[in-house]
Amino acid sequence: MIARIVLILIFAAALTGCGTAADGKNTIVAAFYPLAYAAQTMSTSAEVENLTPPGAEPHDLELTPQAVARIEKAAVVLYLGHGFQPAVSDAVKSASGTKVDVLQGLPLQAGSGQEAGLTADPHVWLDPVLLQRIVRHIATALPQPVHTATLLADLRALDHDYRNGLAHCARKDIVTSHAAFGYLAQRYGLHQVPITGLTPESEPTPKQFARAIQLVRQTGATTVFFERLLSPRLADTVAREVGARTAALDPIEGLTPSKQQQGETYLTLMRENLATLRKALACH
Repeated sequence: MIARIVLILIFAAALTGCGTAADGKNTIVAAFYPLAYAAQTMSTSAEVENLTPPGAEPHDLELTPQAVARIEKAAVVLYLGHGFQPAVSDAVKSASGTKVDVLQGLPLQAGSGQEAGLTADPHVWLDPVLLQRIVRHIATALPQPVHTATLLADLRALDHDYRNGLAHCARKDIVTSHAAFGYLAQRYGLHQVPITGLTPESEPTPKQFARAIQLVRQTGATTVFFERLLSPRLADTVAREVGARTAALDPIEGLTPSKQQQGETYLTLMRENLATLRKALACH
């Protein structure tokens, strides 16, 4: 009889645990890597799920029915509005938990006006100062956040390193394959020269491409930056036209599988970006 009671209790506990995972009561769903990183760093009592798989480009993320169901049942959903991931924004409308659009209340830069759905530049996470505001916003929605102060201190140190590292540079123009670095450039006194617009899959028209080549030549840039999650073809073409080299500048929209295996994080990738910028801009 005692053995039967013990087995019944174990079975009931297992069912309870499965039910918690299934109904999402202890789950935080994040639209893509930077938000998942912040939630995972601050929360030790909840399961954090990143909707964007490693190595995938988050701008055009499509959701499976299972992913939509997880959004609807999650305790907290972290996402970016303004057309960054339309499928996520649509699914969030049916979410039963706390919904956090991390762009709310931030000083957003305008979109290009030419890209369907995007009403503002969403790449706020590349500015460590704005990311601190996002972290505070997320913390208010998390169950028992425990490492918020540590994460904020890390971001303040990162901002300090960028301010010092980019204060004295021979060049200030950064030529990027798509317009992801506007907030970073504005924060640290740089000027972004994007080849394409806010969405990385957009292709420039021949007229836009010729204009980009002209602008790059005018800047005297020696480096054209490409992104790890995208083909470097466009950056390679521009670099050949102007006699420049190419280098990777990571918009940190998601970790590649190799970077994930190496234990890279938002902080390590941002510092890699800083080293890349300092070399390209001849900073001292």
